[in-house]
Amino acid sequence: MLARRELSELQVRQRLARRGHEPADIDDAVARLLAERAIDDVRVAEAIARTETALRKRGKLRVRMTIERAGIAKATAKRAADEVFDAIDDDALLEAALAKRLRGRDSFADDREFQRLYRYLVGQGFDADQALKALNLRKRAR
Repeated sequence: MLARRELSELQVRQRLARRGHEPADIDDAVARLLAERAIDDVRVAEAIARTETALRKRGKLRVRMTIERAGIAKATAKRAADEVFDAIDDDALLEAALAKRLRGRDSFADDREFQRLYRYLVGQGFDADQALKALNLRKRAR
């Protein structure tokens, strides 16, 4: 299970339970994996944050929610997201997400597409004001 990708403690527990292992056996296995540092929620949170920003072009809020959905504590998720976003340019990430959505176009057709793009960017975890600012800059360029 752990050979392919990093998994959080909760994800390992869930997968072992789905495979029908007894709760006591799961606890023993998780304790051993934690002692060997084969599973580490901090490392998993950082890996998720890097993947979400670099490959999926997601904003800070969405990254943090994805980490939390993996069963990682809110404080750890916040710290990992903050560390990754300190190292990257938020505006450049937003522009990359917008360019990905526009598929090579420099601008959008009308107000309806403007609203659709705004909802998309906010749904991807970007700050609403930041998304509005980027869209308005593209709107003026039309």
